[in-house]
Amino acid sequence: MSRVSRMLALPIAITVPALVVTGCSSSTSGGSSSDVAVTAKDDSCKVARNALDAGSTTFKVKNGGSKVTEVYVYGLNGDEYTKVVSEVENIGPGTSRDMTVTLSAGTYEIACKPGQTGNGIRTKITVAGAVTGTPTTSASEAAYDREIEFETDGSALTGGASTAAKGEKIEFKLENKATGTRNFEIKKPDGSVAGEVEIATGTTGELIVELDAAGAWQIIVEGGADDIVRTLTVS
Repeated sequence: MSRVSRMLALPIAITVPALVVTGCSSSTSGGSSSDVAVTAKDDSCKVARNALDAGSTTFKVKNGGSKVTEVYVYGLNGDEYTKVVSEVENIGPGTSRDMTVTLSAGTYEIACKPGQTGNGIRTKITVAGAVTGTPTTSASEAAYDREIEFETDGSALTGGASTAAKGEKIEFKLENKATGTRNFEIKKPDGSVAGEVEIATGTTGELIVELDAAGAWQIIVEGGADDIVRTLTVS
């Protein structure tokens, strides 16, 4: 056999690039069946699904509006959806945040609050399944019974409430419309301070306080020419 014939008879090794096969998933964008998209805008609050399974759910909130917003999960307190089960706050325009909460069977309301004030734009959701017990949240904020909102222009304190029940856990919120920083303070009937926070002008501050004693509690705004004081009667 000639030299050329021997070369043609040699086996030829062909290298084929390996194919990488990626399995398909039923979820999209890295999400899971327990993820629920919430799109918050200045005049709308779109919840991707309003029928959920009991257990852990992550609400993936996107702020598509022009105002800082917050999103709440409210449960029933009597006949009204005022019990705060979970919340995520300070979501700037164009940004996203997650809120993971464990929900038992029942009905709830999702509220988006453009400007972080008011009752919010609400959507009712229904949760079905075998999980029982009190709903809990994995967020750092503890659940509380309701909110009491105030605002000040530096000369007066408006909004809010004048009565509450002993044992309630309340989120007190103050919108500071005054010129300059204000100190927001809650005092117990014995004069001790239950909580305080400094609030810059044009922003909203909050205090979560458990009303553990009956009597006259004081809601105080400091920082102006004179302190502004309101009484909250707890019984």
